[in-house]
Parts: sequence; structure tokens; C-alpha cells
Amino acid sequence: MTRFAFLIDPAPADAGAVDLDATIARIDPDQPALSVGDMSANRGDGVFESIGVFDGRAKQVGPHLDRLANSARLLDMPEPNRAQWRRAVETAVAAVPDEGEWTIKLLISRGVQIGAVGAPSSGPTAWVTASRSADYTAQRTDGIRVVSLDRGYDSNAAQRSPWLLLGAKTLSYAVNMAAAREARRRGADEAVFTTTDGYLLEAPTANLILRRGDQFVTPEPTAGLLHGTTQLEAFDWLEDSGYPTGYEHLPAAALADADAAWFVSSIRLAAPISSIDGRALPVDHALTAALNDYLRS
Repeated sequence: MTRFAFLIDPAPADAGAVDLDATIARIDPDQPALSVGDMSANRGDGVFESIGVFDGRAKQVGPHLDRLANSARLLDMPEPNRAQWRRAVETAVAAVPDEGEWTIKLLISRGVQIGAVGAPSSGPTAWVTASRSADYTAQRTDGIRVVSLDRGYDSNAAQRSPWLLLGAKTLSYAVNMAAAREARRRGADEAVFTTTDGYLLEAPTANLILRRGDQFVTPEPTAGLLHGTTQLEAFDWLEDSGYPTGYEHLPAAALADADAAWFVSSIRLAAPISSIDGRALPVDHALTAALNDYLRS
């Protein structure tokens, strides 16, 4: 099989002794499993994480669970039981082959709404899926063509309007997918978001890293983007390799002026950017290969 799914009976974060295996049930991914009234389908009201599995090893499980909990907190949802979700990841990894690349998704919705909008729900609905990852070999080696797209808010929006949930990884990905389609309409492979006041953010499904000489920088997460687990892991490797790293409010023009640039994410890993808005960028093939070897290992 190339797909698996598991339904989770969410345990409270402070639950004592719980038979975790009894709360994780394998289901047929092609058969009905969620209520048609679930808020995940009706309103995209929930959170998720995607974990890369490479030759039987799940990457950055701890940081992904940390971010899942933070996203749930931002949405006023119950805190996930960390031990339960770690066991769910272990169960999914055990179900997939020990070779190749796979994607495990952890998903939690608010559940089925009871009464009017904003009223309490039935409680969280939770499930896990596992599927073969797409083949990103060409993007990792040849690079990707990128266009810049206005995200529609300024660089202070996250602090000024926390209800926009700009730091949460929510199920509401319609804008992200619309941006990806717009990039393809413009003859590119991917988009990078910018703020209305002219600063770089992130890609629809990846974080951005720029190289300036021997320094590596990424947009400041407080500007309204998702702090990436793979970006943090890449910075660890770069720092161990002797390169300085940093977070900055980067103007949109900084990408075209960079000595090299990458999109980094849990599944695609590091993909060098070969052009931005039709302007060619240098691709550092050797560093990209070394970084991906590290991220995959």
C-alpha cells in the first residue's frame, strides 16, 4: 500500500496512565471516517503538522509536536497529549517501509460544532495519515523558479491582529494553494510571499533562507510567518559548519540580491532557488547537496 490512516481518540494533555495503543486505531484511508459536520471540512478549523520519514526515520518529531501544541494553543484548542502523539508517529512509522521517503500528517480539528458559531464543539477530532512523498529530486538538484506575491498584510499584522493566526499551522490552506496555482500560471514552480510594506515572508509550504557571502539569514518569524522546523535544523548544520546565521526583516529586493537562496521544508528538504521574478540566481549545488544529506540523515 502507498497510504495508511489512523484515527486517534484524543487524551487530555494531563492524563495519567493511559493505554496509548488503545487510543490509536488503524482505519481504511479510502473509507468514511469523519462526520460530515466536522469543523475540519466545514471551516478548516484545526491544526496539522507534516513529518518527513526517510528510510524509516521520522525527522524532527519533537519540534513538530512542539509546534502542533503551539498551533492548538493559538486556536484555543485543547493541548495535545504529547506522549499520545509521539506514539501515533511511532505507529505510523512502523507501518511504512524502511526505505524511501514518506510523509506523516498529524491532524486535529475542533470537532463537530454544537449550536451557533463560536459555541462549544463535540471535542477534538484527530487522525494521522501516512503516504509516499512526491519525488523532489529535480527540485533539490536543479532548483526552482520563484515569483513574489503580495500576502495582503503588513509586517506588523501578527502583533497587531493575533486573531489572524499568522504563527499557527492551520488546516485553512486555501490561500496557500491559490498562491501555488498563481505561481504556475506565471510560469514558475513556487511563490514567495511578501508583506504589503515590502518585506519577505515565506513560501506557501516552505521557509526561505538567503546567503550573503558567508552569512545565512531568514525572515524574522514575528513578521507573520510559520517558524520552520527544517529552517532551524538547517541553521544548526550551518552554524556547526562555521557559518553565521541570523533572523532579519528582509526587504523583498534582498532575494534578487542574494548570493544564493533556498526554500526549506520537512518533506522537500532544501530546494535552491534558480530565479526570482524572471531574474536568475546562482545555485550552490555543492552546499545544497551537503545540506540535504544532513537533513535526510
